[in-house]
Amino acid sequence: MKSEPVRFAADLGLASCHTCGKLSPVKSGHCPRCGSGLHLRKPDSLARTLAFLLGSIAFYIPAMSLPVMNVSGLGGGEQSTILSGVVTFWEMGSYPVAIIIFTASVLIPILKIAALAWLCLAATGRFSGTHKKMALTYHITELVGRWSMVDVFVVAILACLVRLGNLMTITPGPAALSFAAVVILTMLSAMSFDPRLLWDQRRATPTP
Repeated sequence: MKSEPVRFAADLGLASCHTCGKLSPVKSGHCPRCGSGLHLRKPDSLARTLAFLLGSIAFYIPAMSLPVMNVSGLGGGEQSTILSGVVTFWEMGSYPVAIIIFTASVLIPILKIAALAWLCLAATGRFSGTHKKMALTYHITELVGRWSMVDVFVVAILACLVRLGNLMTITPGPAALSFAAVVILTMLSAMSFDPRLLWDQRRATPTP
């Protein structure tokens, strides 16, 4: 008994709505349920993903090297970078705070950037991988993206820790804007990426 050939929605002219997920003929132009525009693939997905990704990498450098906050009090002022803040909290014995700041501000952005770069390379055929690895990497990117709001939580923790009324004040440094740009650009990069490009690349690659 011969198995039926696999048929893909794109071959049948069907597109999944990017907003509500309803499958509809792409020639209709708009989703009949929510009215969003229909495309077989997100227009210019790779170009926009790479543009946002390169922008986030460019902002990541000043985010780590410039002062993220200025603390001033009766004893004078002090500027701290994200990494020096992690070291300070660690030396003070505030290990949970140091670990949270390091994870949210250093580890998560690096993971997001590396995973998106890997997905872009795989979608262009410059890097091969199994279906499981590609699916796992994409799911990790989505999972990490949901934790982007942890950065806001970290800022709130820092503000609470150093806010001591009129005795001490904290003001954001230039790295704060760079760090915010990294978070926003990596989120836009992940949203711009169309995972169906991975499966298109796999179909175009001949099986050995």
